[in-house]
Amino acid sequence: MPGETALRLLAGQRPVIDAYDADIIILSLNRPAETIEAIQSARAQRGGTFHVTVLDQGSAPETVRNLARMFSGAPHFTFYSSVENLGVAGGRNLLASLGHGQIIVALDNDAVFAEKWVVARAVRAFGQRPELGALGFNILCAGGLRPDKSSWGYPLRLISRFKDRFDTTTFVGAGHAIRRVTWNAAGGYDPSFFFTWEEYDFCLSAIALGWKIGYDGALAVIHNVSPEARIGWNTARTTYFVRNRLLIGRKWGASWLALTPRMLGYLIKGQRNGCLNATVSGIRAAYAADSPVRRKMPKEMRRYIAANETRHRGSWLERLRVEVLGRINTTPEHVQRARG
Repeated sequence: MPGETALRLLAGQRPVIDAYDADIIILSLNRPAETIEAIQSARAQRGGTFHVTVLDQGSAPETVRNLARMFSGAPHFTFYSSVENLGVAGGRNLLASLGHGQIIVALDNDAVFAEKWVVARAVRAFGQRPELGALGFNILCAGGLRPDKSSWGYPLRLISRFKDRFDTTTFVGAGHAIRRVTWNAAGGYDPSFFFTWEEYDFCLSAIALGWKIGYDGALAVIHNVSPEARIGWNTARTTYFVRNRLLIGRKWGASWLALTPRMLGYLIKGQRNGCLNATVSGIRAAYAADSPVRRKMPKEMRRYIAANETRHRGSWLERLRVEVLGRINTTPEHVQRARG
């Protein structure tokens, strides 16, 4: 099992051998009060057989001990700690490998399910649509009435449809579900991404295999966005953002020449927002990590992206205004992802 030697089992038991509906996975890094709420929300889900697995990636020792003590006797629950921070991509890869539920549901540790039937209804949605590979949830602000604009990972002109259902090309990590068959076929996340763009990268691989990606506004989580800034936009976050998006382009056959407008846009945005050095570092990191392996987009994949992403982006003038003249340091990650 990948990375098992780096794990410590702190509370609970491994999932049962028998089949069950879904794994609910949560990554933990500090934020103890929010993490407890997220775990309790996950354990309160009804309408199916679910197993909740939590992986801590470097919280304070007292926080880890308290979580282990609080949930030591919880059924259908496992709490691990890792000796290193694998990032969002690597951490969720590991969590997914620790279970075998038909559906993998991920919840941020600063979010809670809006009601107790979200996971059961997500499982039902996959049953109703055999072609559905992944499903993004409706990410709401505290209070549960309005969409969390910082977690809107789709074209901005679709935000008025936050309560609707539509096909798309990505999902937002704060709350989503993936069919395990799709997860295995697409190979999970690229662990080198650490965080930012890993969902989009995964979805492109799934779409290339013929799966569809959906958004369901009736399946909601409430995102209590933490005010802490672990990694600021003017440092590693911007570097990863730029690096990973360029690598996605390279994976799917774009030449460095074809990526020049995107790089110029990032440089202009970085200069305007005090992130130039981090932007340059991202471009250099992408170049250093570039692989000679290229993938060709099948015709159906290109049609799917055109229908469910490109046509919602607007004109080049509109994209220039949003993508280049926007502000990195005041726009949260998932809005940037929608615009990048």
